[in-house]
Amino acid sequence: MNKSRRMAALQARALADAGWSVMQVDLFGCGDSDGDFSEADWEQWQTDIRDAANWLRQQTGHQPAFWGLRTGCLLACEVAGKMAAAPNLLLWQPSLSGRQSLQQFLRLKVASQLFKDSTPDRITTKQLYESLSRGDSAEVAGYALASALAMGLDASELKPPALATRVAWLEVRPDTPPEISPAARDRIQSWRAAGHQIDGHAVTGEAFWQTQEIAESRELIKATLALVADWRR
Repeated sequence: MNKSRRMAALQARALADAGWSVMQVDLFGCGDSDGDFSEADWEQWQTDIRDAANWLRQQTGHQPAFWGLRTGCLLACEVAGKMAAAPNLLLWQPSLSGRQSLQQFLRLKVASQLFKDSTPDRITTKQLYESLSRGDSAEVAGYALASALAMGLDASELKPPALATRVAWLEVRPDTPPEISPAARDRIQSWRAAGHQIDGHAVTGEAFWQTQEIAESRELIKATLALVADWRR
């Protein structure tokens, strides 16, 4: 979140300048929201998104689109799948599997042990996962990760809503020319086969969500504006 906030703010301002109403949501336990991250759970985050969407609809009179980055795309799609009218989806570098995302996060804990003196209490990714699945919490990268949040993420898969909708799928890739990853390309094809209108696009740039210093991707902002502009036609 800390690495991504600047890009989210830049994109939100660019969308607002283009005439869109944009609401950035701090989920429970994150940013300026109430609660502590250690108390967050997957169901609560879905409720936060539904509440935000209802509020924005009341303010604007329009059905809001959902915009997510990486794991946020899993949340967006899960909530969208439970709505009576499927919202348009703006997906940035979507994670395809919640379990894979959780495993990657837990590896941060395992990797951090490599820089410490040898101790008998080192823990493995498998042990962390088993502890979380039993209902325990785990400290990872300075955050207390609750079992309810971890297991909700673990069970999540990037699935399209049952009702057809429009999707802007964007990836940031290091190659030139940039290409959508093979795994994402396969998923996009399956969504299209299910009746969804998907515009997939890749831009060259840094993985700003994990760079050492705060990074920007102006090409991503530009491409996003171009793709969502089609939603007005």
